[in-house]
Amino acid sequence: MRKKPAIHLQDTFLAPRQELGRSVTIPASLARCEETGRLAAFKLNWKPGDPNAPHIYWDSDVAKVLEGMARASALFGDETLESRLDELVELVLSAQQKDGYLNTHFTVVEPENRWKNLFDWHELYCAGHLIEAAVARFEASGKRDFLDAMCRYADLIWKEFGPSGRKGYPGHEELELALVKLYRATGTDRYLELAKLFIDRRGTEPNYFLSEDSPDLARRDLENRQAHRPVRDQHEATGHAVRAVYLYSGMADVAYETGDRVLMERCEELFDDLTGKKMYITGGIGCRLPGEGLGAAYELPLNRAYAESCAAMGLVQFAVRMLKYTGKMKYADVAERLICNGAISGLSLSGDRFFYANPHSCSREFRAIAHLCRTRQPWHTTSCCPTSYCRFLPQLGDFCYRAEKGCLHVDIPASARIETPDFSVSVVSGWPWIGNARVTVEKGTCELKIRIPDWCGEDFRFSLPGTVSGRCWSPEKALGEGEILELDFGLRAELIFPDCRIPSTRGMAAIRRGPLIYCVESPDCTDFAPGEIRLPENIRFSETEKPDLPAGTVALRGAALIEEKKDALYSCGKPEYREAEITAIPYALWQNRGDAEMELFFPLIR
Repeated sequence: MRKKPAIHLQDTFLAPRQELGRSVTIPASLARCEETGRLAAFKLNWKPGDPNAPHIYWDSDVAKVLEGMARASALFGDETLESRLDELVELVLSAQQKDGYLNTHFTVVEPENRWKNLFDWHELYCAGHLIEAAVARFEASGKRDFLDAMCRYADLIWKEFGPSGRKGYPGHEELELALVKLYRATGTDRYLELAKLFIDRRGTEPNYFLSEDSPDLARRDLENRQAHRPVRDQHEATGHAVRAVYLYSGMADVAYETGDRVLMERCEELFDDLTGKKMYITGGIGCRLPGEGLGAAYELPLNRAYAESCAAMGLVQFAVRMLKYTGKMKYADVAERLICNGAISGLSLSGDRFFYANPHSCSREFRAIAHLCRTRQPWHTTSCCPTSYCRFLPQLGDFCYRAEKGCLHVDIPASARIETPDFSVSVVSGWPWIGNARVTVEKGTCELKIRIPDWCGEDFRFSLPGTVSGRCWSPEKALGEGEILELDFGLRAELIFPDCRIPSTRGMAAIRRGPLIYCVESPDCTDFAPGEIRLPENIRFSETEKPDLPAGTVALRGAALIEEKKDALYSCGKPEYREAEITAIPYALWQNRGDAEMELFFPLIR
């Protein structure tokens, strides 16, 4: 197995989050898994009549923490974390049955219902996360016990659902992409074939989800599961937001590995529909809390934005796959937007409090999803988002840089050191606060491909001669040891205007500086609320520091207008305004200074 590139972030925005993930987020999530009985469930001691029965998706929570532990222990060389991981793997594998089956709920709570309700019961979803954890541990340490156990489980699933088995497929997609990872780790063709079978069967007639023996068949929302038609006939992103991006990621993997051009084209079409018509300015997706789903085109309400943290992290995974498979920079644009805004906003600066849903407007007068978003919580009953951060944070460097065949792809220019068997490169930059960077080849020779961000327009400069193709810059020749490239992307504060087809933001504007979307929250307001702010069309911003936020944070100040309140609920009097200075901070950092009101969009005064 060829050694993976080592990418060590050294910036002030993402690197501290990675360290926090190792030192706080993973231990906190592990503690919660222990307190809630998720870990003890693998001892298989539960008996009918006992409290706290293992839930149908508990295994996935533990699996995601294990995956995060594997990735973080390798990234930081943390032997203590690796040793604890070894203990937990032993616990998990002790619950595996003789036939390879591994699921705590259906082993002790409902053994008679194994594989009976794929639509709702998360069996295949949990299997997928266990497989991902096993592959991550194998790649991090070379240890095969977990991987071999998951091969036994995957072989059982093949026997049950392969070409000669029942024609089912996951209700909560995830196993598809996990099987491709297992195929890549082992070279076993049937795992790729099974992933392809699950994708090819989805939504075909007769619909498997309507053939299951369940009293709720008449109420089953096939579109919510992306099972309303075959995937190659799906032209719009619909249904449950997290399920959708997991499915699309698996589709992209299968299309790439099998050379399925039609399936890859469908991935591109679905990505464009999702990000061009159904994505919030922060990169968040999902506007309908009931069903946790995507809405219609341009249905992006601010005060009831769902924008689940898991969905944002899932969209990053979909975007980076499409970037790798197609080379198109639009996918890196979306990944960067999410990493800087909607994907990281769900995690507090303390590392142990989480948003499930990420609001885009939060006022005292109207908190449509206040129980989910008013303040970050230390845990959720459905804890998919906290545990997702455990595995998301160690991968941040992989989202910024790709090293392939002697070439370094700089997709996001965060300060980092990149080491491969062929070369070592250091990048020193002020990203995302400053637009310049210095790239130094410290060992070996490498080609460079550097993404030109969408937010800089034509305002970019490189110190060496090169060419631009598809918003990707390359020097005329490979750089050798000791050679340096300096670059500068124009980074400025500006207003961003939404499409007029979005009803909730007509006549409004948001604030952007480089890759960061800014908001105004109540701790920075004096005698007015964020919802009373009106932005002059010609507003100019100055940069300022915020001592109550992380060092280096760039806040923005500007002269805005505050609409005066009226004496009557309705009147003929025209609106009156007074001038006031406002301070905007990065959206990703909001709600870290106590319970606050917040606004992302503001009415525009021309």
